[in-house]
Amino acid sequence: MKIITKRKIRIAILGCGRISKSHFDSIEMHKDNMELISICDNNSDVLSKHEGDYKVKGYLNLNEMLENESLDLVAICTPHGLHANQTEVCAKYGVNIMTEKPMATSYSDAVNMVNKCDEYGVTLFVVKQNRKNATLQLLKRAVEEKRFGKIHLVHLNVFWTRPQSYYDQHAWRGTWELDGGAYMNQASHYVDLLTWLIGPIDQVQAMMSTTRNIEVEDTGVLNVKWRSGALGSMSVTMLTYPKNLEGSITILGEKGSVRVGGVAANEIQHWEFDDSKDYDVNIKDTSYQTSSVYGFGHGLYYNNVIEVLRGNALPETDGNEGLKSLEVIIAAYLSARDGKVISLPLEY
Repeated sequence: MKIITKRKIRIAILGCGRISKSHFDSIEMHKDNMELISICDNNSDVLSKHEGDYKVKGYLNLNEMLENESLDLVAICTPHGLHANQTEVCAKYGVNIMTEKPMATSYSDAVNMVNKCDEYGVTLFVVKQNRKNATLQLLKRAVEEKRFGKIHLVHLNVFWTRPQSYYDQHAWRGTWELDGGAYMNQASHYVDLLTWLIGPIDQVQAMMSTTRNIEVEDTGVLNVKWRSGALGSMSVTMLTYPKNLEGSITILGEKGSVRVGGVAANEIQHWEFDDSKDYDVNIKDTSYQTSSVYGFGHGLYYNNVIEVLRGNALPETDGNEGLKSLEVIIAAYLSARDGKVISLPLEY
């Protein structure tokens, strides 16, 4: 990877849909270090609107953009099933990639993304902005300081709602090839917590169901056994009435019990340990109000991307890190399909 110094990092956004605003806002937040050069979308009306809003050149074709612009980084905000091919195209042009979650809908595609970026000497960033949320940062600190002692049981809930009208907005939504279901899409960041907070997983067992008129699951339950011996579970549904209700994680250990809840793990609802730390008095201040399930972590995530491209840091969530949660999701799908317990790591 070429280190970028003495000038702004030149970035383009590929895909101007729902999540792209978080990237546009993050680039503006970091305008002293980043410059939005161009955008790309296959919908001419959407492209035209964003060209006007952000005063940059728009392209309908990725290859054309890469041929005509000198770019350091492309943020991929397209349907998930397109990420693998688009990553390879960018890598061939020597451009670094930041891709939204999930990095791919196929585990083999995701592995190929990592390999291709290594082959062409570019960095692959996989966005995990929820890790930057203040509540989860504090929970991560408690885990790393081993305040729980031996962790016995972990449970996560994602009780949100996605009506049929949500899936009907775009033909790719709710498809296996381009989207993935509730675990792959909406709950992906919560699956990430299973490995980021607790550690490597040994076995996965899942059951799933579909109520909406879509290919993929909108409801599922997942059992997990970690290599440490801890057990856990995860309940996910997009059928909650009438609106998003809860995104939570509970950790129970021999010396501590914590529940982080709210609509998007934004409230520390229980915090109790055998020991005490100076930051315990700030628990209430760490919780925050939000109506967005995306959280506020994109701008903070960009901090690390900038520092990496400046040569001052290592990636916090690169392609190999992104593979961890995708592997769990694919294992869950295999388990639900075949009615079996799936052991990790997967063979591919």
